[in-house]
Amino acid sequence: MSAAQAGSPGAARPRASRVFGDGPLSRACALIHTLLTVEGLLLLTLTPSLLGLLFLGADPANLPLAALCLTPLGPALSAALYALHHRSRALAELRPARAYLRGLRLNSAAALRICAPLLAWLNVIAYGLTHFASTGLPGWWAVLLGVIGVGALLWGAHALVLTSLFTFRTVDTARLAGYFLLRHGRATLGAASLLVVATAGTLWWTEALPLLLAPVLLLSLLHTSRPIITETQEDFTA
Repeated sequence: MSAAQAGSPGAARPRASRVFGDGPLSRACALIHTLLTVEGLLLLTLTPSLLGLLFLGADPANLPLAALCLTPLGPALSAALYALHHRSRALAELRPARAYLRGLRLNSAAALRICAPLLAWLNVIAYGLTHFASTGLPGWWAVLLGVIGVGALLWGAHALVLTSLFTFRTVDTARLAGYFLLRHGRATLGAASLLVVATAGTLWWTEALPLLLAPVLLLSLLHTSRPIITETQEDFTA
């Protein structure tokens, strides 16, 4: 066959092979499956904490016990972030449970070193705000405490992302999280918007709503933290 014949319209052309699980519908199903699996594993990991919180009343005196019950939240959220970051887009290659358990094994200790002091600090702020009327301090002190608490939560969001996806010393993670707090304003605003959504859901509907939406919120946190992840990969890892 000549070259002209090979290029003729009537000549047979090879068709691109399509692999099962790489279409848009399959990718959507893969995402839904991953989110539901991560949600189930997250609830399973936090079951002891949730049961402990159910037995605690709304008395401010129970704040230290509530903080103690919430201690496993850091490792659980870190494992969920790890699983969502390493999720497969192909329906035939889904292993979200394995990724979650791997993230739990790799990041639990580092997440505890970040989240335990953060919970203790937030507990101090919450205790101060709930007993603020008896302190006799001016009202702007309460506003200042609230701002400090929000800043601590935003720092914690950046630190949680770094802890979940990278291996640094705790002090280096803390410094990088503080550095990125101002360095990437859009990422910080994105984390703040997610905090507003979680707070609004708690106040207007139920305290369980942020937990039920946790995989979606964490996936959004990964998206807004993309500049932080990219810069960390390029400038702070070998």
